[in-house]
Formats: sequence, structure tokens, C-alpha cells
Amino acid sequence: MRFEELGLTEPLLRAVRAEGYEIATPIQSQAIPLIAAGRDLVGCAQTGTGKTAAFALPTLQRRAEDRSRGNDRGRPIRALVLCPTRELALQIGESFATYGRHAGLRHAVVFGGVGQAPQVRAIKAGLDILVATPGRLLDLMNQRFIQLSCIEILILDESDRMLDMGFIHDLKRIVSHTPRDRQTLLFSATMPESIRDLARQWLRNPADVRVTPVASTVETIQQSVVFVPQKQKGVLLAEWLNKTACVRTLVFTRTKHGADKVVKQLVKAGIAADAIHGNKSQTARQQALARFKSNRPVVLVATDIAARGLDVDDISHVVNFDMPLDPETYVHRIGRTGRAGAAGKALSFCDSAEKSKLKAIEQLTRQRITSEAMRIDNPVAETATKQDRPENRPSGFNSRRKFRRKVGSR
Repeated sequence: MRFEELGLTEPLLRAVRAEGYEIATPIQSQAIPLIAAGRDLVGCAQTGTGKTAAFALPTLQRRAEDRSRGNDRGRPIRALVLCPTRELALQIGESFATYGRHAGLRHAVVFGGVGQAPQVRAIKAGLDILVATPGRLLDLMNQRFIQLSCIEILILDESDRMLDMGFIHDLKRIVSHTPRDRQTLLFSATMPESIRDLARQWLRNPADVRVTPVASTVETIQQSVVFVPQKQKGVLLAEWLNKTACVRTLVFTRTKHGADKVVKQLVKAGIAADAIHGNKSQTARQQALARFKSNRPVVLVATDIAARGLDVDDISHVVNFDMPLDPETYVHRIGRTGRAGAAGKALSFCDSAEKSKLKAIEQLTRQRITSEAMRIDNPVAETATKQDRPENRPSGFNSRRKFRRKVGSR
């Protein structure tokens, strides 16, 4: 379905055309008319399907129409979008800025990890739409900088992720401050019973839009797996990157320490790389994303904090350096590529201890992931050197550090 057929106003259509979009995705074509009509909605769609535009466009349209009728005195916050991470909040804010560039509306994004003064100034200037993470929003509410008594549209994005991160009590407190006769939209990549319970509590006769099976992968993503010992993964990744024509490559690790370690290995091999994870400051994370989005992108190494919050065009390759702990995370990780119908490749490095995780992924997605053979060209680097091996250390010494310390004391 073309965007012109969805009943959007000309200012919104102009912004959509400027982005090069003509055909709406399934979630957009189904959700936009329902939201524009004022219906509550539960939307279940995997990442990369255009979910943000599905709620941003009709929200902008409803707010613009209300302002054109003179229904707002001052600028109280009328629409609130809640999401789990800072990265996702910024991405949603960018979408509202992009699609609402001709709508004459104001929006702001608030999240923790940075000073609140600029956020407070934006709020005091008057807003139509607020995008927020739960923690910072509650802080500002407690300081009486934000009132939610005029909210007409409440949007919960990545609801399953917010529950996984322990935000349920924060969400309940926030929702209790909003009017009961609001329109509520709940979007989620998965639909566990806990999400259905929230829908029953907070939504009124909602429309149910599901465009893809839960935990399915995008057909345009070519998936493969390489069986490789954990200690050899760093060397293999560096050699693979040097041999592969990539536009942008996103590498996932399980831990923050692991992400930093991979970056050091890549930089040592002459490959520009940055890490993004929870221990990084907000400034460092935004700088890393900016370098990743640039015309000369670095390899971005991330923990799963970026699996749903990262929305960057032209990610050609996703690498699972570590297999994810649960199979659904795999779907969200590789969904960073193959977006909007584009082709993408997902490569997984699987140690023998991770084979059960690979099997769980194949069972969930009902797909057999192709095994790919790779040879390490530098066998000297792929394992510990001979003198580092335990059998070649002097007896009585548990580590090289202890050995050096003893030698130095002589």
C-alpha cells in the first residue's frame, strides 16, 4: 500500500517522500489508519519492519490536527512515548524530527546518563510530544518539571524489553499519572503473557496487529555459522573483516569486557573499531554511533543493549562474536541488517560449548543455519605461544605474572 492511501496529511507525505519512501510496510499499512482513528492498539512486529513510523506518523497527524483547531492553550505534553534505552529514545526522537519537519510541532527526548538542564529547558519551552526512558521521566516528574495530566496518546515501545529490564514498577507509576481516557499503543517484538496482561490492564478494546510470526527472521538476511574455538575468534574476526567487502559491520558480544577486548584486538590488527555498552558514558556512546554512521564507518562492537535500540541504515553485516544466551536475542541482533527489504548478512562464531545455543536458535526460527568453513591464515596468532602454555611453565607457578615477579626478586 502506498503512503498516499493511508490518509496522511500533505506535510507528513512531503516528509515521507523526502526520505525516499513510497510503499508502506505491513505494520505501517495496518496500524496507521487504526491509530489515526483513535483506536488503542497492540502491535507485534519484529525489529526492522518500520514500527517507529507506524506510530510516529499518526501521532504527529493527530497532534497537528488538534493544534490547527486551536485546542491547545500553551503547550502541555499531549503525547508520551516510553522506551527502554537511551539509544532507542534518540532514534525515536530523530524519527519524530524527520517526519514532523513540516508539521509545526515540538518534541523532546529525555533520558538518564547526561545532565538534565537542557532537557528541563526544552520541557519548560512547551512540548507536544515527549520521548522518554522511564527512570529519567520519573526523576523529572518527582521534581515537578513534568505533568502527565494532559496526555492523550501514550505509546509503549519495546514493551517486552522494558519488562525484561525491570521497568514494570516504573511503568505502573507513570501510567497512573496519565488520564484514563487516553489512547494507548503497545508495541512489542514478542508477545509473552506478561505483555498480554499489561494490554488487558491499560488498553481499551485494542486492535491487534501482528505482521510476522514471533521470533521469525527477515528473509533477505543470509545467515551462516563458523565453528571456531573461543580463543581463535578474535584472530578470525580480524582476518574476515580484512577480506570482506562491508558497508557497515556490527559485532555483538555477550559482555561489556568482551566488547572492549574485541575492540583492542581489532585496533591492534589495524581495523578502526569502537565499543558501545552500558559502561560507556552517554557522550562516548553517541560519538561511537556518529563514527559508525559516518562515510568512513568504524566496526561497532556492542552488547545487546544495542540489539533493539540501534537503527542505522546500510548495516551490511552483523557478526555474533558470542552466541546469545537466548534464541530470541539472535533474531533481534541480526535484525539490524536486512532492513526495509535490503539484503544483509549475519555471521555467527560458534565455539563447541555454544552448540546448544545454536540448536535453540534453529528450533525457534525453524531454519537451518548454513555452516561456513574459514581458515585462519596466521596460525601463530591463533593460539597461545609455546612458552605461554601451562605445560611449559616452571613447576609451582600458576601464572606468568607470578613467574615474572619471582624472577624480578632474585
